[in-house]
Amino acid sequence: MSDKKLLLNLYWHMHQPDYRDQVSGEYVLPWTYLHALKDYSDMAYHLEQNAAARVTFNFVPILVEQLQDYAEQSRIGQWRDPLLRLLASPDLDHITDADCQLIVDSCFKAHHEKMLSPFPHYQRLLHLYEIVEPVMKSGQFHYLSAQYKADLLVWYHLAWTGEGLRRKSKVIQRLMKKGMLFTLEDRVALLEVLSETLQGILPRYRALVAKGQIELTTTPYYHPILPLLIDLNSTQDAMPDAPLPKSTNYPDGHTRAITHVEAAKVFHEKVFGQKSTGMWPAEGAVSHAALSLLAEQDVAWAATGQGVLVNSLKALGLEHETANDYLYQPYRVTNGQQDIVCFFRDDQLSDKIGFEYSKQYASEAVHDFVQSLEAIHANSEDSTPVVSVILDGENAWEYYPYNGYYFLNELYQALASHPLIQMTTFSDIVALQKSKVLPPPKLLQDICAGSWVHGTFSTWIGEPAKNRAWDLLCEAKRQYDQHVHKLSLSAREKCQQQLSVCESSDWFWWFGDYNNAQSVTSFDKLYRRNLSNLYHLLGLVPPDNLSQSISHGGGNSENAGTMRRGTS
Repeated sequence: MSDKKLLLNLYWHMHQPDYRDQVSGEYVLPWTYLHALKDYSDMAYHLEQNAAARVTFNFVPILVEQLQDYAEQSRIGQWRDPLLRLLASPDLDHITDADCQLIVDSCFKAHHEKMLSPFPHYQRLLHLYEIVEPVMKSGQFHYLSAQYKADLLVWYHLAWTGEGLRRKSKVIQRLMKKGMLFTLEDRVALLEVLSETLQGILPRYRALVAKGQIELTTTPYYHPILPLLIDLNSTQDAMPDAPLPKSTNYPDGHTRAITHVEAAKVFHEKVFGQKSTGMWPAEGAVSHAALSLLAEQDVAWAATGQGVLVNSLKALGLEHETANDYLYQPYRVTNGQQDIVCFFRDDQLSDKIGFEYSKQYASEAVHDFVQSLEAIHANSEDSTPVVSVILDGENAWEYYPYNGYYFLNELYQALASHPLIQMTTFSDIVALQKSKVLPPPKLLQDICAGSWVHGTFSTWIGEPAKNRAWDLLCEAKRQYDQHVHKLSLSAREKCQQQLSVCESSDWFWWFGDYNNAQSVTSFDKLYRRNLSNLYHLLGLVPPDNLSQSISHGGGNSENAGTMRRGTS
């Protein structure tokens, strides 16, 4: 029997856009700290509980910056997030109508089947709200008592705690058991647990790095789509008939792309004490020009989607029908001077974790995953298969029972103990190739530009609302280029930061009729607010079109639109 092993790269991508208003410093949406309490905490917990497991995490710098900010807020007890400020408020009797509206608008935003329905007291709060909602709509926001608001705020935050935190914290357990009539003392005790958790997130990941259990990587700082910054026409590599924005290019986009990459490398090393050897380009979006840029910035490896590889092989006239013939190996991409190793995601296995296994018993799901890897191993003949499973590390778990606790625990145990599977990291593979334990990566002569979603950029461009959003950004960048040099150094820095926020991929992700209307509305408003802030910082009056919605949504995307499958 061969002692050859399948080398498995599990890659969890952690990302939230900047939810702050850059002018006021206030948080507009709460998703960064909520995912910290539930997902960033739990994902570290599972590695702490399974010391033999080995994986890679990707932390986007703008997410890390917000985690640092929340940790600092919790240290000094001055909350710039309105929901946390309300949770801490000693007097919920005299809050404003706007704060009352924020509570009822926000505190039922959770996956009801897995995060609300399991808790009868939380369900009761929802039923009470449904009874009085017609009155609330008439503007009588104080119809609900201060006690109701306290209980709703507490239950919302309890529902967003991770399973590891629930198993460790006596305070969380006590409050869940109490269930109602929460006092100010209860809320203060809960805030202390939340504060300790927020302050502990980054140190826990640094500790896992120090133990050699995980590799940490980064993404261009504010999560822009690098190929589109460099060349909007790269859209048509994979979508030759796609309509493009009226703007023919993003002004000086190549320089902006370099800025994001350089800033990410510096910030990552400062925060985690180690350089990021590789990089997950935002949304796995690559082109030959974008990969060349990364190589020129001394990035050793990058990863993207299976669809990109299929499209590239197809364009080159190479084998692309059977995954075992092309997928389970890294490739080398070169600009003739610098090389970069590129890994490609197994879409089927990655999407099973993201979308399918939540509907199965944990043991059945883990068995299916391991069996799939065993089949890849069996069909690999003499070569050593390198399997890359890459997906969102924060949004899938609310669709699993107990935030994926049993699935992840059993998965890590099964993988770490399997005789034919070795859990590795991407840098492990590169090192094995350099030392000639593994053969060198095969040369991929060209890359068809695309992302991990369908191998195209269709999620971010090529549709009327998305194209309008690009045109608004391009015009703002032209105004930036024309006026920023007139400002003081500190004012220029604020403008550049605001521009970087506007360049994030996330705004374009949400535009489109297939997305949930409520999510589209909140991201649409925040995007236009960010662009307006850029004009104000430049000393200009924002154009009238920034007061008009870009997209309305109204669709019913899978998993509330927070994730996409690699294949359609």
